[in-house]
Amino acid sequence: MSAVLEEILKPVKLDLGCGKNKKEGFTGVDSRAFDGVDTVCNLGAETWPWETDSVDEVHCSHMVEHLKPMERIHFANELHRVLKPQAKAQIITPHYASVRAYGDLTHEWPPVVTFWYLYLNAEWRKVNAPHNDRYTCDFDHGYGFGLHPTVQLRNMEYQNYAVIHLLEGAQDLLVTLTKRGK
Repeated sequence: MSAVLEEILKPVKLDLGCGKNKKEGFTGVDSRAFDGVDTVCNLGAETWPWETDSVDEVHCSHMVEHLKPMERIHFANELHRVLKPQAKAQIITPHYASVRAYGDLTHEWPPVVTFWYLYLNAEWRKVNAPHNDRYTCDFDHGYGFGLHPTVQLRNMEYQNYAVIHLLEGAQDLLVTLTKRGK
């Protein structure tokens, strides 16, 4: 296979909000031109520079919580636009019950919580939030938690208890979005 064809067929993988820590094998995207950033873009306000249905995979760690609520909606809509059908995006944010959510004063209110991801599904919005017509995206989602190191060592029952009831039980919210459609 020629080098040109290999480049054309190479999957498009974006690390959104990568800062100085771009994930290996991904195109680094940030609002600032840090070392390692390949594309500078305000992901909460600008139209993203990728074609519709052109992106194979997205990684986004500790960026969405810096967006204002309307910017989060724009982010979700643009993410949906650029992802290929059935492509996945891994979104990592601080868990609302962790000081990681409140300690950085550049985080916007409200914190990102599991309930927000329901709004990213068109069928759920149609039934439960028909007034909310700013979203154009349609995702399925699954989530888990980045647990505090002392909680990781405990049994599953305790881990579930800690996520629900303990400050710092969960430190991160780990969500995988899958673009719905063919």
